Amino acid sequence: MLAGALIVAIAPTAYAKDTQFWNLTANTITSLQLSPAGKSDWGPEQTVNDSDHAVDHDERLRITGVATGAYDLKFKDKTGRSCTIANVAVRLGAVFSVSEKQLTGCTH
Repeated sequence: MLAGALIVAIAPTAYAKDTQFWNLTANTITSLQLSPAGKSDWGPEQTVNDSDHAVDHDERLRITGVATGAYDLKFKDKTGRSCTIANVAVRLGAVFSVSEKQLTGCTH
C-alpha cells in the first residue's frame, strides 16, 4: 500500500513541463542568472543545465529553481557582451525568451 502512495506522490512531478529559456539573441550565451525583479539577488548559474554549458542562438535551456514571477536576467555571451534585462515574465512550466531587440543596456 505504501509503494502505491509513493508512486501517486511522485507521478505529477515526473510529468511536469520544464521551465525553459529560449535564446533569440544573435549570439551564444555562456552565462545566465536570474534574480527576482529589482532585487539583484542573482540565483545559480543556469547554463550548467545544458550539456555544453552554453545556449546557442535559437536553443532552449531548462531553467531550475525559479517560480512563476517577474525576474531580471543577467547574461554574458560568446562575444564578451554582458547584458541585464529587467522584468522578464517567467511562468513555471512555460517557455520565456529574450530577443536581440530587447538588449538595450549591454556592455562589452
